[in-house]
Amino acid sequence: MARAAFRLLLPGAALILPASLWAQSAELAEHQDDQGADPEPAFLVRGPAPPDLPEMVRRDAAGGATMRATRLTEPLDFDGRLDDAIYDRVPGVGGFIQALPLEGAPATEPTDVWVFYDDEAVYIAGRCWDSQPHRMVATEMRRDNFGIFNNENLAVVLDTFYDRRNAFFFYMNPLGGFFDGLIADENPPNRDWSAVWDSRAARFENGWTMEMRIPFKTLRYATGGPQVWGINFRRTVRWKNELSYLTQVPTALGPRGITKISSAGTLVGLEAPASSRTVEVKPYLIGDSAGIRADAGGRGLERDYGGDFGVDAKVGITSGLTADLTWNTDFAQVEADAQQINLTRFSLFFPEKREFFLEGQGTFSFGTSSRSPPAGSTRSFGPPSSTPVLFFSRQIGIAGGQIVPILGGGRVTGKLGDFGVGALAIRTGANSAAGAPETDFSVLRLKRDILNRSTVGVMGTYRSHTASGLGRNFAYGMDARFGFFENLTIQSYAAWTQNELEDRTGMSYLGQVEYNGDRYGLKTERLVVGDGFDPGIGFLRRRDFQRNYAEARFSPRPHSISWLRQIGWTGSIDHTTDNEGTLETRILQLQTEVELENGDRLNVDTARNREVLSEEFFLDEDAGIGVGVGPYDFDHVRVAYQAGPQRPISGNFAFQHGGFFSGTRREVAWRGRVEVTTRFSLEPTVSLNWIDLPTGDYDTSLIASRINYTLSPRSFFAAFLQYNTAANSLSTNVRFRWEYEPGSDFYVVYNSLRDTLAPGYPELNTQSFIVKFTRLFRF
Repeated sequence: MARAAFRLLLPGAALILPASLWAQSAELAEHQDDQGADPEPAFLVRGPAPPDLPEMVRRDAAGGATMRATRLTEPLDFDGRLDDAIYDRVPGVGGFIQALPLEGAPATEPTDVWVFYDDEAVYIAGRCWDSQPHRMVATEMRRDNFGIFNNENLAVVLDTFYDRRNAFFFYMNPLGGFFDGLIADENPPNRDWSAVWDSRAARFENGWTMEMRIPFKTLRYATGGPQVWGINFRRTVRWKNELSYLTQVPTALGPRGITKISSAGTLVGLEAPASSRTVEVKPYLIGDSAGIRADAGGRGLERDYGGDFGVDAKVGITSGLTADLTWNTDFAQVEADAQQINLTRFSLFFPEKREFFLEGQGTFSFGTSSRSPPAGSTRSFGPPSSTPVLFFSRQIGIAGGQIVPILGGGRVTGKLGDFGVGALAIRTGANSAAGAPETDFSVLRLKRDILNRSTVGVMGTYRSHTASGLGRNFAYGMDARFGFFENLTIQSYAAWTQNELEDRTGMSYLGQVEYNGDRYGLKTERLVVGDGFDPGIGFLRRRDFQRNYAEARFSPRPHSISWLRQIGWTGSIDHTTDNEGTLETRILQLQTEVELENGDRLNVDTARNREVLSEEFFLDEDAGIGVGVGPYDFDHVRVAYQAGPQRPISGNFAFQHGGFFSGTRREVAWRGRVEVTTRFSLEPTVSLNWIDLPTGDYDTSLIASRINYTLSPRSFFAAFLQYNTAANSLSTNVRFRWEYEPGSDFYVVYNSLRDTLAPGYPELNTQSFIVKFTRLFRF
């Protein structure tokens, strides 16, 4: 008798697979249905044996998709060309659906994708057809560089726990440049997570092709055996500004649609090893030479030579939980911070760049997710966020702008059933010059998945010595995020802090409701930061205030105008008082944004400001240039033009003119990219300010550029030069990186800082030369 089989019913086609394979997939899907997860794929029905080759995907009327992975019976010739025999035997999955410019329409440039696997890895392959391949935009080759997003690219997300909210994120461009990240709770990806995987890309006369090899040891998943994962693909055709997905994704999300894991498809037929647990050990060796000028006007530098070693380790505790351990941690290879000019009375925020802390960033986020404009947008979205950050990792290992040694520590992150878990403990050494004693830092984070796209959680932090000398610091809070329908989000938190030597408890809370559709948008928010609220391992831009914010947007897509993709108008009011109700800031803002079909954008932003200062602040305290106590009313207009990435000279060009407290301010700015060749590029940043106040004129210039030369996707030279008149400095950061094996690196780093006030050529104040070697061992 013929063996029983399952049949995939498709319009005009049938897919029959061996009963054992489909039964395993069906049993796992039924088990998840019993647990309240998404039901089994609708196409798993019984039927007779097949007369022909199977199709690989089933689609539903809502734009969903379920696709099948195929086991490899012989090794792939892993070169990115897709000329192995299996690509002829196994049909690719196509039928991608546009998100932009026409939601729901078939993609105009076809894409075929495959998922294969063997006992060690998952293989993702794609063939990206292009009707005009000579117009493809491919200018960036460096690993993990955001410029890859501005090229033609193909991305994939893998929701390995099938929780419909978290995923691993990988994408590539035609030059072989590749990028990875982690998506947590459908928030923007943590782009600084670096995984061990391999990739290849190639071109053919009608487009380009790619292959990825992702070891099971790189991924986390629930158990071994048959798997049901979430999966989605995103194809970016940059030269025509088109985005398409495997499944239907709302236009409003645009490129961020890849993070909407709840809209992803389903992957079945994959069988994983019994455990994804692994052990990684990564020791390092470092040698350095450092010089510093002991006194002004002295000749030469006092030099010191040294070397050191340390180790990082990663241990799989369970299939969903991973422990990261570090001893004698070093971050010498990290790029220098981009300098900023502070024209406000509040603290500046510098993002984290150190790999150890970046990997767990999504797990430890608290409260509202950070709001950022869509990729490529010129919208300013008002002032920087004043929402407190309960855990800000730059409080660890940095004090007073100086490096504090990290003696060691560990972190546990991952999934435990429906809970997201994060725990961190770090001990830092003393730095007498920075006034930092030996200090212990601890963080605990728990999040519970509820409903379809919602979470509730708690968080606590501890610091044994505060920077303010108030003894130990404790912070704790609870937060919630509810996602309803496609575009409605409600977020809130409440948090408390206490310093050991203060007899009071500080409190902060927030409530936010946002509807973020494509044509309409609404947002309202109330934020309170009480007197005494002081997160010891966090960040506060502003203290002791209450903020009420409201925003409305109308952004139609007039299809009758061929060169215009979308036009939007956004009006907002930002009203901030102290906790006694006295007005501090009020901003009325109107923004107009025009997106062209070629990807260029024009933004015009007008704002009316009222600032009430209770104490004066200085732009230049030595010269006495500042703003006194009192109320100030002033307006400004900012015009910005974003030249699309398909241009050899691209970026955001901006001009601002208007009032500045009791005076005026003009600014010219450019942040962009100049493509010299596919391997050599410049990334200039220019910000020139002319401020006229009754107390004097204050002019600033910040001119910087990254100079990049790429040898291969895993090897590059990068120089970062910065000239800042506000700091009277000229800084240089030059790095060479060679990832000689996936996960193992060799670095050469040169740093210098010069004083531009010295007569003649800027005087050298500090200089360092560093060589670092790392080696990854996996067990």
